[in-house]
Amino acid sequence: MEDTSLRKRIWGWFFFDWASQPYNTLLLTFIFGPYVKDLMGDGTAAQAAWGYGIAAAGIVIALLAPILGAIADTGGNRLRFIWGFSVLYVLGSSMLWFADPNDFNLYGTLFFFAIGLIGMEFATIFTNSMLPDLGPKEEIGRISGNGWAFGYVGGLIALVTMLVFFAESKTTGKTLIGLDPLFGLDPKNREGTRAVGPLTAIWYIIFMVPFFLWVRDPRQHAAPKGAVGKALRQLWKTVTSLPNHPSRFAYLGSSMFYRDALNGMYTFGGIYAAGVLGWSVVDVGVFGILAILAGAIFAKIGGHLDDRFGPKPVITTCVWILMGVGIGIVMIRPDSLFGVALPEGSNLPNIAFYIFGACIGAAGGVIQSASRTMMVRQADPERMTEAFGLYALSGKATSFLAPLSIAIVTSLTGSQSLGITPLIGLFVIGLVLLRWVNADGD
Repeated sequence: MEDTSLRKRIWGWFFFDWASQPYNTLLLTFIFGPYVKDLMGDGTAAQAAWGYGIAAAGIVIALLAPILGAIADTGGNRLRFIWGFSVLYVLGSSMLWFADPNDFNLYGTLFFFAIGLIGMEFATIFTNSMLPDLGPKEEIGRISGNGWAFGYVGGLIALVTMLVFFAESKTTGKTLIGLDPLFGLDPKNREGTRAVGPLTAIWYIIFMVPFFLWVRDPRQHAAPKGAVGKALRQLWKTVTSLPNHPSRFAYLGSSMFYRDALNGMYTFGGIYAAGVLGWSVVDVGVFGILAILAGAIFAKIGGHLDDRFGPKPVITTCVWILMGVGIGIVMIRPDSLFGVALPEGSNLPNIAFYIFGACIGAAGGVIQSASRTMMVRQADPERMTEAFGLYALSGKATSFLAPLSIAIVTSLTGSQSLGITPLIGLFVIGLVLLRWVNADGD
């Protein structure tokens, strides 16, 4: 009976990844980002605006994540926080329907996008902190990998649904398979593509049902008197003691940079392809299918490699792969590849970008899964939510750095290709700091 209950709890936990993945897949990368480029017309301006908007959300997340994590560990119920941030997720994503091409408000659009992103990121902190409660230490790599793979499959199905039934081509008004958008949505007003916001919200509402039905917080307890003050004092003690835990300190620093660089790849991949290679929303969506398939397959494989070899060699290998991909992407142009001129109309740049997309999906899925198991190994078991708050802080303290540096370099150079070069430097810093990380903490 206990095993059955635990299995349901694990599957319920998996469903958070399934429910929340479309925010990354549909909104951040493959559908809504390129749509913003369509609305603005200028790929360079769109990339810069996208960067500034996401950087602003990242600053909010960085400031509040460890505080909320500490409060949850001191004050009890993590599920209550997940409910609250789920409301922000649904509100922010659903409001993107109003990104009307006839009356486009960039600042309003970025505001609601940021609200949803903040909701997703904070809900993720609390669900990630439940990972060590789902199995013994030697199995959490596999559990994390399977959850990430399950989430990728959810993102893939959501993306295919959008491309086949909703997201219309700007030129033809038809979906990927030549249909009009469902429900009589008007392609002239891009209603099919704009439906990505409400679809993301509805998807989350439906698939969070198993999570809320099957997941119970084993650490739930009533908040003591003065819980907030106690949490903040404990957080300060944890932060100031980090130098006494060199492995944990080095890992938080390393992950701060390599995850920021990876998020930069995800965030700007679609808008980059739309601006540099002239891809449509539908083209970027097909690219996304390939990347997500690779991510789902390799996240599961990576979970088993994590259990066998530990997360550190898995993370190191993935960082090397992603750094190489970043260098390669900079050298793709519509008329040249790696500095070699191509005949007019050559399809090689598109093929190369598809291959790099598969590499990003594969290495990205593995590294994100392995990273949260590494955090479990580094953390104090009694302060797990606080640890994942710090983990979120390490992912968000410089989360403004990738989009902001991309925005600045793009603005200064007037080049989308040169604009993404800061990502390479972030991967290098993450790789260097990883050398001081012990596999099982200090």
